[in-house]
Amino acid sequence: MASTMVAVGLTLAAAGFAGRYAMQAMKHMEPQVKQALEASASAFGGGYYRGGFEPKMAKREASLILGISPTANKNKIREAHRKLMILNHPDRGGSPYLAAKINEAKDLLDGQMKK
Repeated sequence: MASTMVAVGLTLAAAGFAGRYAMQAMKHMEPQVKQALEASASAFGGGYYRGGFEPKMAKREASLILGISPTANKNKIREAHRKLMILNHPDRGGSPYLAAKINEAKDLLDGQMKK
């Protein structure tokens, strides 16, 4: 019985030291973990447009919707529009509202390219 209690005590002490070591290691690794999480967040969805739509669409909002640069050329605008419409077309279960906003963004950027 006494040897069992000693074994349990040593196990608890070892677990305590291991936990303490892990906590200290995590404190030193915290900046790298935060940086990795921020990098993964930008790679997986960080680039999506957050927030509602403005009443009148601006060039910045249109480029955010299409996921392109505000200074993108006509081919990039068409490619981005086509890719988004394939994914969001109302005939394929997409939202008519989102499809209208995607079309509005393309029309705005295309119209500004012609000017």
